[in-house]
This record gives sequence, C-alpha cells and structure tokens, in this order.
Amino acid sequence: MSRWKRLGFGIAALAALASAAAAPARAAHEQLTIGISQFPSNFNPLINSMVAKAYVLGLVLRPFTTYDPSWKLVCMLCTELPTVENGKAVAETTSDGKKGVAITYTIRPEAKWGDGTPISTDDVLFTWQVGKDPQSGVNNGKAFRDITAIDVKDAHTFTMHVNKFTFDYNAINDFELVPAHLDKAAFADPASYKNRSLYETDTTNPGLWNGPYRITQVERGQFIVFEPNPMWWGQKPFFRRIVVKAIEATPALEANLLSGGVDMIPGEIGMTLDAGLAFESRHAPGFTVTYKPGLSFEQISPNFDNPILADKRVRQALLYGIDRAGTAQQIFQGKQQPADTMVNPLDWCYDPNVRKYPYDPAKAAQLLDDAGWKKGADGQRHNADGKPLNLELMTTAGNRNREVTEIVVQQAWQRLGANVTLRNQPARTFFGETVLKHAYPDFALFAWFSAPENVPREILNSEMIPTQANNFGGENSNGYKNPEMDKLLDAIEVELDRTKRAELWNKFQAMFAEDLPMLPLWFRSDPFILPDWLKGVVPTGHQYPSTLWIETWRAEG
Repeated sequence: MSRWKRLGFGIAALAALASAAAAPARAAHEQLTIGISQFPSNFNPLINSMVAKAYVLGLVLRPFTTYDPSWKLVCMLCTELPTVENGKAVAETTSDGKKGVAITYTIRPEAKWGDGTPISTDDVLFTWQVGKDPQSGVNNGKAFRDITAIDVKDAHTFTMHVNKFTFDYNAINDFELVPAHLDKAAFADPASYKNRSLYETDTTNPGLWNGPYRITQVERGQFIVFEPNPMWWGQKPFFRRIVVKAIEATPALEANLLSGGVDMIPGEIGMTLDAGLAFESRHAPGFTVTYKPGLSFEQISPNFDNPILADKRVRQALLYGIDRAGTAQQIFQGKQQPADTMVNPLDWCYDPNVRKYPYDPAKAAQLLDDAGWKKGADGQRHNADGKPLNLELMTTAGNRNREVTEIVVQQAWQRLGANVTLRNQPARTFFGETVLKHAYPDFALFAWFSAPENVPREILNSEMIPTQANNFGGENSNGYKNPEMDKLLDAIEVELDRTKRAELWNKFQAMFAEDLPMLPLWFRSDPFILPDWLKGVVPTGHQYPSTLWIETWRAEG
C-alpha cells in the first residue's frame, strides 16, 4: 500500500513566527525549532499526500509498517511483521477465483491514543470504512477497496483479506489509523469528511495522535507546536518542545537559520540544493551539512486533457529541448542526476538500458514539425489553423531551484518556437487545489517522493484520476490514460518472482520513456543542515521521513 507523495515549496508571512520560539528553552536545547519550506495543506493522514505533511505527522503518528533508513520494511504499530514464512500471511482464493492473501497483524498492546484510549481493532475497522468509501477523498482509495474483509480476533489482532497477493503484501504503510472514538461522527457524511474531520476542526485534540509527540498549537501557514505525548509507549523523547515553522522562501529560511530563528533545516522539505551548497561554503562552522540522494523525482506533469499535450510527439520534443544534464551541472554542481524515468538508479529494479533523452534541439524541432507545429517567419510555431503554440508552466512559489528551472525550461521551449508563460502559486493552493483537482491548464512542475520499489499505481493508473465523482481522491493529476500501462502496473504488483518482476519493471520503464506521462528532470539530492549539537537524525532517502524516529534525536554539548 505504499504511495507516492507530492513534494513542493511556496511563500509565507514571517512576522508571527517569532511568537513560537522560547529563547531560554532553546538556549538549553530543551526546545528544537525546525524550519521547513511548506505548510501542510491538512492534517488527516489519509487525505492529500504531501511530503510536508508526512514530515510533520512523523512526530505524532505511527503507521503499522514503514521502510526504515536502511530501506528495510519494519513494524512500528504492529508487534511482528507478517510473512509467509512465519505463517501470518496465507495465500487464499478470492470469490472470483483469483489469488489473494490473508494477513494477520497484532497491534502493540501498550499502544494508546494521546487521550489514553487504547488503539484497537475498532480503529482498524473505522479506518477501513473511511478508506474504501469513494466519497471520502482518500488518496489511495483503491488499496482500501482491495481489502475484501477484515476479521477481528480480539481488541488487538485482526486478519486482513486482500484480493490480490502482491510482492509487498505485508507493507500496509498507508493504512494509517484514525481514531474511531473521536472521528466517527465526522464521517456521518463521507463527502464532507475531509473538511469535518477533527484533524481539521480540532487539531490539538490529544486523542488524534499516538506518536512520541502531540500537536498543542497550530497557526495555519505559520507554525506548529509539539509537546511530548504522555501516553507514548516507546522511548521517551528528548526535547520538551518542538516547533516546526513554515518559511517558504529559500532566502528567508536561510536567514532564520543564521539568526537562530530555527535550529535545523531538514532535507525532506527544507532548503534547495543550490542554497545548501552555498550555505555550506559560507557558514559551515557550527553546522553539519549532509547531502542525501534519494527517491525524490523532480518532473513536469502535462495535462492530458489538453489536446496539444496529448500528442506524445510534442511531449518528446519538449523533453529533447531541455538541456537537463547541463542545467544539473550548472545549478547543482553535479549532485543531482538527470532522470530517464521515475525509477531511480538507486533502486534495484532500474534498467540502465532504458531510452534516454539527451539535449537535441534539432530532433525536438523535427518532432514538432511532424506534429503539425510549424515555425513561422516570426520564430513562433503555429498549427495548420494558425493557432500559436502557447504553453503555461506552473509550480510552487518561492523555491529558488524551481523558479530557476522554470526559467531554463521557458527559454529552452521558446527557442523551439513555443510561447511559454509562468504562473506560480503558494504551495498549499498549488497542491491543495490546482494539482489535487487536475486544474492546471498545461504543465505543473513538482516532485514525487517514493518508497523503495514502489509501483506508481496511484499516479499512473487511469482509475486514479481525480474527479468530482471521487471527491478528488485520486493521485493521477495528469489525467493520463493508457490501458497497457494499467495492465503492466497490475502485473508488476502481483509478480512474486523477483527475476520475472525485473523483466516487468524493464517493460514499465520502456513504456514510460516512450509515452512520457511526465517529463523527467532529475533525482534530487537533499541537504540536511543540522547544528553540531543535534544527534540522532538519520536521513532515509525515501518518502518515509526521519521524524518517524524523532525519539532518538537528542542534544549533546
């Protein structure tokens, strides 16, 4: 059930942020203040996937399973990972004669919500009810609907029956519990649940949280305050108070770090790589800067409802027209690798022989000619009806890397004869409305953050296109439809043989490189900027953030 998360940045007001800091506590390192470049669009763990939200929720919630920093699947809320070998995962035949699986999990008996209510199978059943309802607006609703039944043994043990036996059958990372005893009333009308959930209307309610910390104060768009959860069952967290500030403009984020307004900037959702490199060269004393390459995929998403962009010759031409290797070297000092598809070379299933798109403006021009977009005497391209090739590129405002990338892309495409305008939005608007609702007219520039060997069903399967009918619950914001891709994604998921699955992954990468459902730019390497006194922070390089191990963070010296 692993999903991809959107990654982006924007601009926020800074005036009210100072009120979140407590100088005496920070001086003693009892408070940790974290600067991030984006404020979460909401707090419900099931709705609207964003890296900023995942980072924040890592302090206050624990999933059943996750991938640890060594990319190994581990239990967090469960007592033991179910496997075929230990008998807690058993193949079974579904009602329609297909191969399914029954998986038995046991909730840690000591686990409680922050109000003292034990976490139980009541929460499991309620979460399943929310997740499978097509009106709830849950991102990965199909994964919940693939669960055909849940048998409850007792308050802590349940068996989940899934209608397909996938290679990652025991990874229920996205089955993130919501508390039945608190949020059930808000689900009386599923279509309005995303707005009526207590995660939005009563965010500081301690019963919503089950991690080492709980949220005690929220200033929307500005900061979030966390304090230790007295009901937490694990290792006692070190910091008496954590403040996460949203400072969405890169220069302001750096200024806050230098002035002491924040103590650290995480790589998951913090400073851009070029800014991190510059910071290290100017201000390294007192800080440790670590660059973590990972599964964050920067790309440009075309809107497939636009007939211009539905022609793959146009998409291929536009990718050939961008000097991605030169840009990566110039801006990122070679620390970010141009992407061929969304499969990272760090992942075992990467195919090094996949089709490449080197910078080739002559080939790009020929493809545009073939697609019917001819260059006129004025240098602009028009179709047979005289319509000019006008394109709009959108991204999150305030991120220096993205804004520079936009300009590079704009100039490259204008050299090909397209007229390109730029229109940016604050991250919470861009992701919470424009991308979420498949509402950008031409192109959207942002990143997807993935788990290891993550099948991109949620963002490429035609059933996952966000629409009014599914309450904008899908992640395929491009509107990409390809029946062959749908079949291939299905085939990869259920192939248990690693060798055979590698062959399917190769086919996927070949199809992606030919069809270009997204224009791949590069795989990111993210700078973690930490004070020398902060220990225990371990970057993961994938979509599950370092904050899932916040209880191991500590101050020394």
